[in-house]
Amino acid sequence: MHGILCMLLLHPMDAYLEQELGRRCRLLRFCWEDSPQDLRDDFLRTHGPSVRALVTVGASSGADAALIDALPRLEIIACYSVGFDGVDLARCRDRGVRVTNTPGVLTDDVADHAVGLAIAALRRIPLADSYVRAGQWKADGLGKYPLTTRFSDKRVGIIGLGRIGLAVAKRVEAFGCLVSYYQRRKLQGYPNYTYSPAAAELAANSDIRVVACSLNEQSRRIVSREVIEALGPSGVLVNVGRGAHVDEPELVAALAEGRLGAAGLDVFEDEPDVPEVLMALGNVVLAPHMGSGTRETRRAMAELVLGNLEAHVLRKPLLTPVA
Repeated sequence: MHGILCMLLLHPMDAYLEQELGRRCRLLRFCWEDSPQDLRDDFLRTHGPSVRALVTVGASSGADAALIDALPRLEIIACYSVGFDGVDLARCRDRGVRVTNTPGVLTDDVADHAVGLAIAALRRIPLADSYVRAGQWKADGLGKYPLTTRFSDKRVGIIGLGRIGLAVAKRVEAFGCLVSYYQRRKLQGYPNYTYSPAAAELAANSDIRVVACSLNEQSRRIVSREVIEALGPSGVLVNVGRGAHVDEPELVAALAEGRLGAAGLDVFEDEPDVPEVLMALGNVVLAPHMGSGTRETRRAMAELVLGNLEAHVLRKPLLTPVA
């Protein structure tokens, strides 16, 4: 990758990826989100003119227009994520900057995680774990532990039947679940899955709602108060998409008031800040945005980032281009 003389890494990432980037090019590391504006400005004045490639987590801070414009020789942004909503694609297209992401390689892990969250929320597995650890099973017996709800045979509604949504559908079918989905267009070739033309209609016909779509202006807060109310006091929301897909204040209120049965949440609106109310609720399973967080997937994501950068340097077609 010697053709890219200088590369900027905006966040600490997979150790293997950082090692390989450092071995193949001049690598600049800068903790962008944790640095005050004056330090950012100083860094960009000093190093910006030499940076030709940027590696970032495109689903979070990514790269806005100001950062892109501060790197006059920038040629490519490689996102170490499937999401790229934090990257200003319009500015990249104006500047001729290529953008890549890491789709596909994390599909199975995120789908596994979504099903795990759903089961954990319905069966209250974290509460059961706490019950045993606190000695309550020994002291009070099992008679005082509440009954839970089965996962098998439930109606599962999926927002976004892309790679991850389809992988979730395949998994829940094995549990005897009926699958329905909502997105802008009905898919051909999936007669076993019922299409709903509206998000609220999907919720009304679902016991479990899984959010697995990409984030854009159309999908932002797609899980509204109306959708939450349609799921109802026995419904479960699982979000492995983005925190901004959900009207978080409405979700918190519905869970606290019992208007929504339970939730399994891997993402939040203002990560890593999680609403304090959720911490105290027994009907919520919380995870730290770790859907793709396995050794196998992170290695595959790193290899895809490296492969895209190598292809760019060699002037070959990018493996997973976004722009």
